[in-house]
Amino acid sequence: MEDFPAEDEALLAARRRGAEVGAVPIGPAGGAALRFLAALIGARTVVEVGSGCGVSGIWLLRGMAKDAVLTSVDVDHEHQRLAKLAYREAGLGTARTRMIVGRALDVLPRLTDNAYDIVFCDAVKQEYPEYLEAALRLLRPGGVVAFDNALWNHRVADPTRRDADTRAIREVIQAVREDERLVPLLLPVGDGLLCAVKRR
Repeated sequence: MEDFPAEDEALLAARRRGAEVGAVPIGPAGGAALRFLAALIGARTVVEVGSGCGVSGIWLLRGMAKDAVLTSVDVDHEHQRLAKLAYREAGLGTARTRMIVGRALDVLPRLTDNAYDIVFCDAVKQEYPEYLEAALRLLRPGGVVAFDNALWNHRVADPTRRDADTRAIREVIQAVREDERLVPLLLPVGDGLLCAVKRR
């Protein structure tokens, strides 16, 4: 399941470069799920928090409309540089991406309310609850918020795990499940993809 569909050379190269700098981007099955979601809702404006050195962006852009724009927020200059290289190798024009280097919690408040179709989060796990609050403001009605690593290598389901990252992921899962503004879904792909649609 994790290898369906197979990644092409542009994605494999982006993944290899990410591994060299210590990045752990979304897996192939999770990426395919993002592409599917982007195509399903006709996404034209997407924010990703954490560039994954271009891996998640390629998957998203391949599901988005041809003139759609991906806004990529990452605190790491090198990760953003590698993401730009990945987009170029994948044949995705520079007009389709807006790269912002900075802390997500500093950048997200500057983005426009109700203007985005998808907000994808794969960055600082302890900030996931704050990313959710930002996403609820940024998403249009009918938009989707998604969080990678929702299973967190089986730690989320293990009650003995009480580290800060695991607690934050549990908190965001509970918040998504209980928020009446959202329709939640936890996909068991890769390391878990938590998704929710903002009700219309």
